Amino acid sequence: MIQFKNIQKKYQSKTIINDFSLNINKGEFIVFIGPSGCGKTTLLKMINKLVQPNSGKIFVNGTDISTVNTIELRRNIGYVIQHTGLFPHMSVKENIELIPKLKEENPNEISKRTEDLLNLVGLDSKEYMHRLPTELSGGQQQRIGVARAFATNSDIILMDEPFSALDPVTRNSLQEELFQMQKELNKTIVFVTHDMDEAIKLGDKICLLKDGNILQFDTPEKILKNPAGDFVENFIGKKRIWNNPEFLKAKDIMIQDPVMITPKRNVLQAIEIMKDHKVDSLMITDKSNTLLGLVTLKSIKLTDRNFIIEDIMEHNLVTVDEDYNLLSVLKTMNGNNIGYVPVVNKSNQLSGLITRSSILSVLSSQLIDLEVNF
Repeated sequence: MIQFKNIQKKYQSKTIINDFSLNINKGEFIVFIGPSGCGKTTLLKMINKLVQPNSGKIFVNGTDISTVNTIELRRNIGYVIQHTGLFPHMSVKENIELIPKLKEENPNEISKRTEDLLNLVGLDSKEYMHRLPTELSGGQQQRIGVARAFATNSDIILMDEPFSALDPVTRNSLQEELFQMQKELNKTIVFVTHDMDEAIKLGDKICLLKDGNILQFDTPEKILKNPAGDFVENFIGKKRIWNNPEFLKAKDIMIQDPVMITPKRNVLQAIEIMKDHKVDSLMITDKSNTLLGLVTLKSIKLTDRNFIIEDIMEHNLVTVDEDYNLLSVLKTMNGNNIGYVPVVNKSNQLSGLITRSSILSVLSSQLIDLEVNF
């Protein structure tokens, strides 16, 4: 969809972008983030030719944009900036419909799209259609700016710190509206921000920049779990992952080597294995590691020692997938009133075990790390 290839940009003797290459796929929400002067806004503006690179090329749908008419290119790319850039003498309707009318699109389709977009950004079309921007709050103006960008009916939307000047409540609301719009309309969005929380909340992938170079380009989850170096870790905030429990998966917090036995063991053997490993439960698996059941010390300690485990084990187990997040795991455990839950893969093979004590142990270790780092 969008390809940066060996882009360089200098202002006099200062290098702003240094041999930058990146591929953005259709329908992705990509966030550029980094300290001031890292080149994130410069890169964004190169996509619609507001800034020209000194060398390298940018391709959109395989076409070198340097060969495309600049006006036509910009009419087919939505653009949202921090202070909206709305024309104050035009109504909301006129602002949103400006580019579609310049492109001579069907008037009925333009009107219908305007109504739909206003509703999508949370503004009643009948109430706001004919108002002037000066009659709106900052948050409402920004919503109009977003609607206007999407009105171009283009596949690409560029957004340069669009919510940074808004209060936290309005900002959170607009972030949610934008996220829903992107999922519904499947636009390719390139978004610049200096706020890591915003990047995590919105981006499919985050491109973290410093001095015109990519330090890390990956999903929010992978960046949080595996920051590429001290600068990235310090920039995103040490242990920020614990402020985003939806990114903590069962496989990150499980006991990875739960004690397992075959179903052919007898009760006496099972009890001895529990004693040896200092556990009060055993996972029952077959030769391929498929989870068959579970026994606990409480359930078998009064049972005849010669009974075979497969005849008395608990078969109907509540399990969680490796990719369940921490919140889902806790919800499963609380909803079923259990203190443990086996973790399985897609083939129902046992991957690990989560207990309340193992969750507390992981959380405690992170708190200790935070105190040491502090």
